[in-house]
Amino acid sequence: MKPVGTLEPVGLMATVQARLVLQALMRTGQEARFVGGCVRDAVLGQEADDVDIATPLPPDEVMRRLKQDGIRVVPTGIRHGTVTAIRDGHAFEITTLRRDVETYGRHARVEFTDDWLEDARRRDFTFNALSLSSEGDLYDPFGGLADLSAGRVRFVGDAEARIREDVLRILRYFRFHARFGKGGLDDDAIAACAAQAPLLPTLSGERVREELLRLFATDRAVETWRLMLERGIIQHLLPQATRIDTLAALDRLEWMVGEAGPLTQLAALLPRGGEEGRAAALAVADRMRLSNAQRDRLLVLCAPPLAVDAGLDVRGRRRALQTVGPELFRDLLLLDTATRGIPAFEILESLAEAAAWRVIPFPLKGQDAVDRGVPQGPAVGRLLEAVEGWWAGRDYRPGREDCLAELERRLAAPPDPSSPDASP
Repeated sequence: MKPVGTLEPVGLMATVQARLVLQALMRTGQEARFVGGCVRDAVLGQEADDVDIATPLPPDEVMRRLKQDGIRVVPTGIRHGTVTAIRDGHAFEITTLRRDVETYGRHARVEFTDDWLEDARRRDFTFNALSLSSEGDLYDPFGGLADLSAGRVRFVGDAEARIREDVLRILRYFRFHARFGKGGLDDDAIAACAAQAPLLPTLSGERVREELLRLFATDRAVETWRLMLERGIIQHLLPQATRIDTLAALDRLEWMVGEAGPLTQLAALLPRGGEEGRAAALAVADRMRLSNAQRDRLLVLCAPPLAVDAGLDVRGRRRALQTVGPELFRDLLLLDTATRGIPAFEILESLAEAAAWRVIPFPLKGQDAVDRGVPQGPAVGRLLEAVEGWWAGRDYRPGREDCLAELERRLAAPPDPSSPDASP
C-alpha cells in the first residue's frame, strides 16, 4: 500500500507526547501510524479528541516498550490487541494490526497480522480507513478522501455484510451522514441500512444513547432524522420519536435564539403533555438507558408540571421560572413555541427574563415550624407548603421576617376542622 500524499499532523497528534509514544513503538524499525477518525478529522483541518495508533507489534511487546520508556500503559482491550498509553495526561489508544477470523454481533474473533491493508478492511467507512505515518505519509486504501470531499458516507466492502457484522454501523452511518454528508447518498449503504433495520432492537441502550445524542449535536440532525424515518430506521429504534415537524421548527428557533441541547431535540420528536407524553418519555429513557437525571429532565420536557408558553404574564413567568428553573423554562418555552408554530419574536422577552433569572430560595425551613411547637412529621411539611404558597402568591417578594410572621399567624388561627392536623 503506497501513500497518496502527505498531511501535517494536528492537535494531539502533533504533540511531544505523541512523538514519544511513536518512538517507543518504532525503535527497532517497525512502523506505527495514526489511524481512523483522528486522520479523517486532520484532513478536514479539525482536531480530534481521541487519537488512535496502529502497529504490527503484538500487545505484550507494545506494553513492554511503553513501560521501558516510562510511559504508563493500561490494557484496556488486551484480548483484541488494544492498550492505552498515557503520557503527561494525554491518552493514546494503540491497537495491534488484526484481521477478523469470525464475527458475531458486536464481537469478533481476531488474529494479529502485519498487513496494513488487511487491518484497514476491518474499518466501517472508507474515510475511517485512512492512516498517517509519523513522517506525514497519508494512506487511503479505499477512496476515503474522495468520499470525504464529496460528503458521501460509504462502507468498506459490502454494506450489508458489514452491518451484519455489527448492526451499530447503521446508527454510525447516519451519524456520520449528519456530520459530513453534503447530499450525495450512497445507494448501497442506504439500502443495506433499511434492509438490516429489524436488527436494531438487539443493540444495547448505551450504544443507542451514545450514537443518537451525538447525532443530535450535528447541524444536519433534522434532515438526517427525516431520512431515517423515510427509510424505516426509526420505527425499529424509537417508534415514539416521529414528530419531525416539531424538531424542524425547533431547529429554526435554535438558529435565532441559540441551541437547546440534544435532550430537548429528542423531546421535540415525542408526544408532549399528559399521560401520553409521560409514557413516551419513560419508554425512550428505558430504551436509551438514560441516566436518572436525563430521564427526569426528559419527563419534565414531555410532561411539564405546569404550562410554559408565550402567553404567560409576568407573574406566570416568574412562577414557572421559580418552579422549574431557568434552563428548563427556556427549553419548555422553545418546545411549546416549536409545537405551535409561534414566531420567535413573541418569546424574546421571556427568554431574556429566563437568562437573567436566579431562583429565589424559600426563606423558611422545617425547623422554623418545629421551634414554634409544631410536632415533627407531616404537619410541618403541610404548614410550610401553605406558607410557601402565600409567599409565591406575593411574587416571592416577602423576606424571612414576613414569612415567619405568616407562619405564626397561621399557627395562631383557629384550627380548620377539615384539616388532617385537626384534633378529633
